[in-house]
Amino acid sequence: MPDGLVATAFGPTLDALVPPGPPVRALALAGPGVAAPLADLVLVPRHPLTGEVWRPGGACAAGPLDAEVRAHLASPRDGTRVPATGGLPAGVQRDDPLPPRPPSGFRPDRALLLRTPARLPAVREPWLRSVYDKARGRP
Repeated sequence: MPDGLVATAFGPTLDALVPPGPPVRALALAGPGVAAPLADLVLVPRHPLTGEVWRPGGACAAGPLDAEVRAHLASPRDGTRVPATGGLPAGVQRDDPLPPRPPSGFRPDRALLLRTPARLPAVREPWLRSVYDKARGRP
């Protein structure tokens, strides 16, 4: 998993759900203008108007995200604002507070997390079954 906001947002949830040990899978960001990473799962943007999911090249699975969320994860801004009528003089920094961050990290929708794998034949595979059982609250 790439360092930074992706690890901060998704790391704790994945650590809690995905069992340790093999098979290790790689997670990366992908999108228009970004070279296709060598990863098993890529987080890709969903078109803001059409809702169409950007398709990465290769055989990796795509996890769609809102385009603005994916853009923020790919290149976070510092959150400072610049006046609309021009910029600040060189060397001057804003002293207004940064926008607040969410109070907690990413939490998957439990119903969606249970419903989606339940319809897949792969849920019988031990690694996915353990994720499914953890999400249901079974040991």
